[in-house]
Amino acid sequence: MSDTTVIKVDSRHSPTGPDGEKYLASGKNLAMRMWENEEPGEAKEPTRREYETVGYVLKGKAELLMEGQTVLLERGNSWVVPKGASHTYKILEAFTAVEATTPPAHMHGRED
Repeated sequence: MSDTTVIKVDSRHSPTGPDGEKYLASGKNLAMRMWENEEPGEAKEPTRREYETVGYVLKGKAELLMEGQTVLLERGNSWVVPKGASHTYKILEAFTAVEATTPPAHMHGRED
């Protein structure tokens, strides 16, 4: 029989990571986290992750710099960062977004 457990996470009580991300619901194959009110600033060094990321912008603006491309992310936009793609973000305006990773980012070290 498959697992039929319902998991509910109240983000007001969610733990936060070292970069300020809020950990949301997490299953066996997918995990969510939220970045709230990220402040504008310079982009960090590009990185590559061993998981795929999809995201959705709730407010603000940022640039996704990936593999030589620059994509403007604004409220209502969603995006995909493929597994292994070199990428970083530059926050342009107080930014809030939700990301989902598969497999779950915590399997590969959320702090990485």
